[in-house]
Formats: sequence, C-alpha cells, structure tokens
Amino acid sequence: MARAKRHYLPGQVWHLTHRCHKREFLLKFRKDRQSWMQWLYEAKKRYGLVIFNYTVTSNHIHLLVLDAGDRHVIPRSMQLLAGRVGQEHNRRKNRKGAF
Repeated sequence: MARAKRHYLPGQVWHLTHRCHKREFLLKFRKDRQSWMQWLYEAKKRYGLVIFNYTVTSNHIHLLVLDAGDRHVIPRSMQLLAGRVGQEHNRRKNRKGAF
C-alpha cells in the first residue's frame, strides 16, 4: 500500500523521525552520533534549518524543527544528513548500501 501524500503546512513545528536501514543499530557508536550532530549543524548553517530539539538513539533519531516558510529547507536538510552520515559510515566500515 502506498504512503499517503505529505501535506505541506508552512510555519509549523514538525516532529521528524528517521530510522536506520532495516532497523540496524548503525548509530550505536559515539563517533557515528557525533557525525550525525555535526551534519545537523551543517544543515542548519547551509539551509537555515530551525532546530528546537533532537534525540539520537542507536537506531533512529527524532527532530523537532520549525518550517519557517521555505518548503525545501527540511527535505534538503534531511537529504544532506542521511546522505553524508551514510557515506561516512559506509566508508569507515567498508560497507555498501543504505544507511
């Protein structure tokens, strides 16, 4: 069954979750969690992401962010985070595939 289409509501606070591929514990090491936090800060600098709070667990993250009106800020930020953290993790662990 297909996922329902996401509705865009500008100026809202969003609770986002992102789970590691296959629910694996890919963020169990401090180095991986720190890498994720560094890329979150980079997304904030690059795109102006407004972050209220976040939690990083060993296999998923939670983010509370504000959509300040540009509908591309949140998707671009999440793409940067998932892509770069995944690349670093895969390179370090000599692994291929989704993060």
